Amino acid sequence: MPISYLCGLTSPSRTDSANRRLGCALAFVAGAANAGGFLAVGRYTSHMSGLVSSVADNLVLGQVALVFSAIGAVAAFLCGAATSALLINWGRQRRAHSLFATPILLEAVLLLVFGILGANLESHRVWDVPLTVALLCFVMGL
Repeated sequence: MPISYLCGLTSPSRTDSANRRLGCALAFVAGAANAGGFLAVGRYTSHMSGLVSSVADNLVLGQVALVFSAIGAVAAFLCGAATSALLINWGRQRRAHSLFATPILLEAVLLLVFGILGANLESHRVWDVPLTVALLCFVMGL
C-alpha cells in the first residue's frame, strides 16, 4: 500500500471517495474493537448512552461498584476524545500534512495493547478486566 494512499486518508483535505474509504475502515475497526471487547470482558464498550443508562439503573438497584465502573468507562471515553482533539489541534498548529495520522497511530498501538491484555484476562480478571474496559473506551473516544 503506497504512502500516498495513506496520506490521502489522513490529510485535512480529502476527496469524497477517500472519506468513504476512511469511514468504512474506521467503522470496521470500531466494530471489531467492540466485538473484541464483548468477547474479552462481556461488555460492549462503544455504547456510551447505554453506559450512562446503566449508571441510573445500578444506582437504583444499589450496585455502587457497577455505577463507578460505568462512570469510569464514560470518563475513559471522554479522555480518549479529548486526547484526539489535542493531537489534531497540535497537528493543525504545526501545519501537519496528515492531521489524523497521530490519533490513528495511537489507536493502532492501543489496540495492540488490548490484544496483549486480552490474551491474559483469565488469569488476572480482578485488575485486567477494568483496565481492558477503560482501554477500549479510551480507544472508542479516539
